[in-house]
Amino acid sequence: MFLLDFEKPIYEIEQQIQQLKETAKQQGFDVEEEIRQLEKKKDEILRREFENLSIDKIIKIARHPQRPYTLDFVELLIEDFVELHGDRRFADDKAIVTGFGYLDGKKVAIVGHQKGKNTKDNLFRNFGMANPEGYRKTQRIMKLAEKFNIPIITFVDTPGAYPGIGAEERGQSEAIASNLYTMFSLKVPVVCVITGEGGSGGALAIAVGDRVAMLEFAIYGVISPEGCSSILWRDTAHSIDAAKAMRVTARDLYELGVIDEIIKEPLGGAHRDYEATASAIKEFINKSLSELQKLSTNKLLKQRWEKWRKMTTQFL
Repeated sequence: MFLLDFEKPIYEIEQQIQQLKETAKQQGFDVEEEIRQLEKKKDEILRREFENLSIDKIIKIARHPQRPYTLDFVELLIEDFVELHGDRRFADDKAIVTGFGYLDGKKVAIVGHQKGKNTKDNLFRNFGMANPEGYRKTQRIMKLAEKFNIPIITFVDTPGAYPGIGAEERGQSEAIASNLYTMFSLKVPVVCVITGEGGSGGALAIAVGDRVAMLEFAIYGVISPEGCSSILWRDTAHSIDAAKAMRVTARDLYELGVIDEIIKEPLGGAHRDYEATASAIKEFINKSLSELQKLSTNKLLKQRWEKWRKMTTQFL
């Protein structure tokens, strides 16, 4: 189990509760009142810690290795999911998951970054950093969804596109740019959720949507705080100052009009309750699709263009 510094007191109380339950089961003691008091204490600590989190703590939660990823949401939300692989040009990028399934009986296409929950899995998934073939795979699936009039749902969680030499040789920037161009012209509804890290063009490449939301403790920016710090201060030590300046939190981006909605996380963060997090995301997706599917194709495209045009011009 991975614990952030401010989660340790909560974990200690949970251990005490578990020990009391085991003792009661073995010896038949009545410890309901003691457990109730410990649960109350735990909830008080959680509320105190999470009511007004500092930006450095938000960044740590957004990057928590036990945070739910695309395949977790697929398992909880999507029925009969069939994963599709490969870009039909070079390879299958494991940092991005794509496929089709059913959300509450409605056909949907799924596109999302996928990190690993341990070192071996992270190496397999390249820490959620996609290569060009990953973005070309998403483009293939999105065009397929458009062909069969299936709405698209994307889950964004990446530090950024992979910056390796091979990725650049295979056209990383072109692949991202082509994805952006494609998503602006898709004739089906596109709903995007930033679930953890939304890093740079690697995130934006699958985040051009008609509705865009962020989980409460996710982050989203043009560059990572560390990357910004290394450019402006020539030192990563100023990453928190950089994050504050870039306004990467869900609250900041909602105020700026970059996202449409903040999806509230369970007390203690998404990593503490996958099902509650998935339920909140499903509510946002269903509401968004219900509104978007009432629009004509021309209206849908016009609204998408106006939404992003307004967003980009307000900062010029």
